[in-house]
Amino acid sequence: YVNGTGVDQSAKEAARWFQLAAKQGHARAQKYLGTMYEFGNGVQRSLTEAVRWYRLAAEQGYAAAQASLGVMYENGAGVDQSVTEAVRWYRLAAEQGHARGQKYLGTMYEFGSGVQLSLIEAVKWYRLAAEQGYAEGQTNLGVMYVNGAGVDQSSKEAARWFKLAAEQGHDR
Repeated sequence: YVNGTGVDQSAKEAARWFQLAAKQGHARAQKYLGTMYEFGNGVQRSLTEAVRWYRLAAEQGYAAAQASLGVMYENGAGVDQSVTEAVRWYRLAAEQGHARGQKYLGTMYEFGSGVQLSLIEAVKWYRLAAEQGYAEGQTNLGVMYVNGAGVDQSSKEAARWFKLAAEQGHDR
């Protein structure tokens, strides 16, 4: 129902099915339901409900939910803001190889938010995300090369990473 594959597209109907699976402990359904609550897609928007469903999936080790829960903590959306908690969830996702979690963790290191500032650690996490083809990781790694932050300055390396990101339509 989310994509309308074989059925009429209906966010409301998708939410109903995700709810049924999520209540049975299906982590992926819990994460999708959290996203629907976060953005009010097919359900009444509720950041508190989004956090609840993200947490249930995250506690099962579902990396995408861990990254999403980290965002909620970083922004204080549906929970009290806590960069320490954000870092904890980003790290759990990142250590499982989740590119978005790696990029977010890199950002926390780049700016010293919830962790000791470390440009070398930031580069490490950006590179891991970038090497998976994650455009935001590629862009951030390119910026680090432009500025010589955590790496030797290299316009050539910066251009390589920016080009890879741009080929995916990332224009930052």
